Amino acid sequence: MRLAQVLFSQGFGSRRDCAGLIGAGLVRVAGEVVDDPHAEFDAEGLVFEVQGRAWPFHAKALVLLNKPSGYECSQKPRHHPSVLSLLPPPLRTRGLQPVGRLDEDTTGLLLLTDDGGLIHKLTSPKHHVPKVYEVGVKHPITDEQLASLRTGVVLDDDPLPVRAAACERSGEHALQLTLTEGKYHQVKRMLAAVGNRVETLHRSRMGELTIDAQLQPGQWRWIDSTEREVLLSRGTPAG
Repeated sequence: MRLAQVLFSQGFGSRRDCAGLIGAGLVRVAGEVVDDPHAEFDAEGLVFEVQGRAWPFHAKALVLLNKPSGYECSQKPRHHPSVLSLLPPPLRTRGLQPVGRLDEDTTGLLLLTDDGGLIHKLTSPKHHVPKVYEVGVKHPITDEQLASLRTGVVLDDDPLPVRAAACERSGEHALQLTLTEGKYHQVKRMLAAVGNRVETLHRSRMGELTIDAQLQPGQWRWIDSTEREVLLSRGTPAG
């Protein structure tokens, strides 16, 4: 693939912009400046630098963001900044979208990608990808409430009960809740249905993915091919 096309495919602007970056000597491959936009490279596994920043080639981008509070999972946010504003310009140019949504006051693990097929697979109700939430509640959590969450509660928009795949008390006012569905405001509505109220909500795991200890709120990282394969292996149709 021509180097200008590589940059264009990765979101570094128009074809003219990408050719300009290369012609100005701002792009390096294997530590060497490449100033010919037509220079050919094998894109698979290619790592290049643009203005000193290393950038790995990804035919489809998949990143993990440690979402802070106060950001909306929307391309057109209404009241708060978009989570997309936390990503560098090339990823925004590529049109990454959140895989599912977290409320503006919910923190933690959020995947973003430009792979529409992957978004469908990970969010489809036909697939069961477990998501683990750390929940802080207003009132002390009771054994009866935990039992109801495990056996199922009825929400106002669905006559069929929804239940937690796992639910454990982690403190007097805290619990860890695992869901395999993704209904609107599901955690908050489930806790309300058992007579409690969510005060804080943090997603700590999705499939086998967790947030690295060094990844601070607002920071992101690439998902590597092995992590992607494991994530997809958990997104299998329910039997």
